[in-house]
Amino acid sequence: MQKTIVITGAASGIGRATAETLKAAGHQVIGVDLRDVDVIADLSTPAGRTAMVDAVTALAPGGIDGVVAVAGIPAPAHPPLLLAVNFFGAVATLEGLRPLLLRSVAPRAVVITSTASLTDYAPELVDACLLGDEAAAMRHAEHVNPNTATGYATSKHALARWMRRAAISDDWAGSGILLNGVAPGRTFTPMTQPFFDTEEGRAMLDKATPIALSDCPYGKPEELAEVIAFLATLQGRYLLGQILYVDGGTEAIVRPTMI
Repeated sequence: MQKTIVITGAASGIGRATAETLKAAGHQVIGVDLRDVDVIADLSTPAGRTAMVDAVTALAPGGIDGVVAVAGIPAPAHPPLLLAVNFFGAVATLEGLRPLLLRSVAPRAVVITSTASLTDYAPELVDACLLGDEAAAMRHAEHVNPNTATGYATSKHALARWMRRAAISDDWAGSGILLNGVAPGRTFTPMTQPFFDTEEGRAMLDKATPIALSDCPYGKPEELAEVIAFLATLQGRYLLGQILYVDGGTEAIVRPTMI
């Protein structure tokens, strides 16, 4: 059965690959991004997030069956901007489109976290994010060194924890919406290409994202898309609140005693 699925970050990388995968399977995709998609919106601002919800509602007044929150920016970047897009933009996407999901007979939502969420983060900044206080989080973020990966790791750690908490809540599981996450590891996309282009960047990737595969130096967007599409169109009703690490083994290497 054809489903209508909204994908943010659909213009390139993992978002584009997911859109192509779902379209090839016969589903309708509403793409959201800064360019070359159905809905042009800047998710770093409250106004942009509201405009996105309004535009999607106009395109799918009868409701949607899935939301995939892919849109994000990498480090190094201004920490407040990282939080605005990677955490608050993603949460606003999911919460803003939840009323449309409630009109589906089998609503599904997927959020893209990262193996970076397992690395060093700023606990007080995560707490501010989880309280939903964007202004306070922005103030905290101003003190994070923009030349490190801490801001990015914090944004993704907060998002992963938000997803776990929300997934089992009345608003999500209690309303019949299955919410899960996918955590990419080292994946070659336009966003990450600069890291692969320099010896310093490759060394950083080797340290931050060790992989177990000897014949696969990085993941491809299509490999992530396969897993995301599975969650976005899941027929069963018993999988929720989980993060699937599509990372070449990074998560198992980093914390082998965790199950």
